[in-house]
Amino acid sequence: MSATTPNKRKIFNDPVHGFIAIPNELTFDVIEHPFFQRLRRIRQLGLTPLVYPGALHTRFQHALGAMHLMRMAVDTLRQKGNEITPSEEDAVVLAILLHDIGHGPYSHSLENSIVDGLTHEELSLMFMSRLNVQFDGRLTDAISIFRDTYPKRFLHQLVSSQLDTDRLDYLKRDSYFTGVSEGVINTDRIIAMLNVKDDELVIEAKGIFTIEKFIMARRFMYWQVYFHKTVVAAEQMLIHILNRAKELSEEGVELFGAPALQFFLKNKFSIEDFETRKEVLGNFALLDDFDIYAAIKVWAFHEDPVLSYLSSSLMNRKLFRAELQYKPFEPQYIVGIREEVSKMLKFSDKAIEQIVFEGTITNNAYNPELDKINILYRDGEVVDITEASDQINVSVLSKSAMKHFLCYPKLP
Repeated sequence: MSATTPNKRKIFNDPVHGFIAIPNELTFDVIEHPFFQRLRRIRQLGLTPLVYPGALHTRFQHALGAMHLMRMAVDTLRQKGNEITPSEEDAVVLAILLHDIGHGPYSHSLENSIVDGLTHEELSLMFMSRLNVQFDGRLTDAISIFRDTYPKRFLHQLVSSQLDTDRLDYLKRDSYFTGVSEGVINTDRIIAMLNVKDDELVIEAKGIFTIEKFIMARRFMYWQVYFHKTVVAAEQMLIHILNRAKELSEEGVELFGAPALQFFLKNKFSIEDFETRKEVLGNFALLDDFDIYAAIKVWAFHEDPVLSYLSSSLMNRKLFRAELQYKPFEPQYIVGIREEVSKMLKFSDKAIEQIVFEGTITNNAYNPELDKINILYRDGEVVDITEASDQINVSVLSKSAMKHFLCYPKLP
């Protein structure tokens, strides 16, 4: 190797998994690409640090962690006699590395506001397709695995299923950085219990208790972290900030913002626009958390009362109250809250509707209708976890738990 040839077999020191090695030069080049480097500037948990101050980790860290666990999973499955060729390993590693590349800043808030009707999964596929052209088709198999069109379906399940390496990393990582110990899972044990039966990913029966703990941990993390009522309030405030900014921009009102943010505030784009117009995806690739927060800092002083009130409240952590309950809120109760807020702020009725908002959130710890977690017994029998478990009632946990929320400024 000459003195000018870069060393592409780098090692990252990760606080969750320890040392993470880059397996080959193609993976290194993908990581170095601006599309992927953008993930350094996007937090994994969005506004959650307003509740858990340590949750400052990024989607870049998560992607590397998921890649690391994928390599462990491939090694485990090979040791148990399952054929995974070197090229298939490279492809499935790239598929999991890029699985979140389509996330925007404060992703779920953005999906519900300025980038309407487009999921991060669809955007990830668009980024992967663009990268595949730049890397001369070397990501073709990775895209096929990601889309679940590759002949070996269990490879897709390692990337996207109810027991994929994405979930294994984010549960362990989010638990670590938030300090919520109820979310701790034993990723080494889960991966050690993986196997394949009839082209389906399965867990060997001796790992059933670890899987029960995994399902419980996921449920705890959703209610304690992802759907913590204050996190819900903050995210809803951000959604309404972006919605109001887009409304004003479409009305011709000039707002401060980076060029890429202005591009989306002033225009509406369809899925076809993202797929066919290079500048649309190109501008999305320039957006990150810093663009959104810099704009909010300026919008806090805007003359529009709704935009300025929401922005200054979020910036200064004057977060709204969030009420959560299993049944819908009575219409008269919502009317009463709006009247109290109106008296306090002296806003118009239309403005109050944008400051008092309601909706629902759903927690699915395990959904057997989407993709089962199958338990493999020594005699070859395969049973769904809801039938195999005798320690906890997984069938109860598999039911959707929906809560209604009502968010509004805290009243005196």
